Amino acid sequence: MPENRHVKSKVCLVGEAAVGKTSLVRRYVLDEFDDKYITTLGAKVSKKVMEYDYPEKDTHVDMDMTIWDIMGEKGFRDLLSDAYFQGAKGVIAVCDITRISTVKELDDWIKSVFEVVGEVPVVYAVNKNDLRDEVMLMFTEKDLKQWTRAFDAQYFYTSAKTGENVEKAFKALGAAIVAKSGVL
Repeated sequence: MPENRHVKSKVCLVGEAAVGKTSLVRRYVLDEFDDKYITTLGAKVSKKVMEYDYPEKDTHVDMDMTIWDIMGEKGFRDLLSDAYFQGAKGVIAVCDITRISTVKELDDWIKSVFEVVGEVPVVYAVNKNDLRDEVMLMFTEKDLKQWTRAFDAQYFYTSAKTGENVEKAFKALGAAIVAKSGVL
């Protein structure tokens, strides 16, 4: 019988306004989507229990993930970042596939988190992939690999609307947090 371990983790979603951070959390935690845009004021906190099995180590890990959906306004990042990023064990960096500026801004968002908590695992969620065929993409796969390489980050093309890769992105971040936590 595998050894059971328990990990608690705080994860911050960062990125510019209207990239779909709240929608990703809603899709992941509640399996719902609402296309009405509501600006997040401050931060919204959600929880999800995740399970990981490591048969090669005869270990099962339960993770209580606390997900902080943080307001995407630029001034906010500098004003209140310390309080919201404190204790974060991982970051989901969210950008909008239809707006290249949202990808480029992620460097500053991630660096803001690192200044508070040090280097933690990062996963990019390139959101709104359901719109891929309707817009001219402003960046290539090669560009994306270069941007994510700077943070040793995995990336996933996600869609909060369809659910595409949303769970995979959160699960990948959770697995990276477990690996870094030393519980294995």
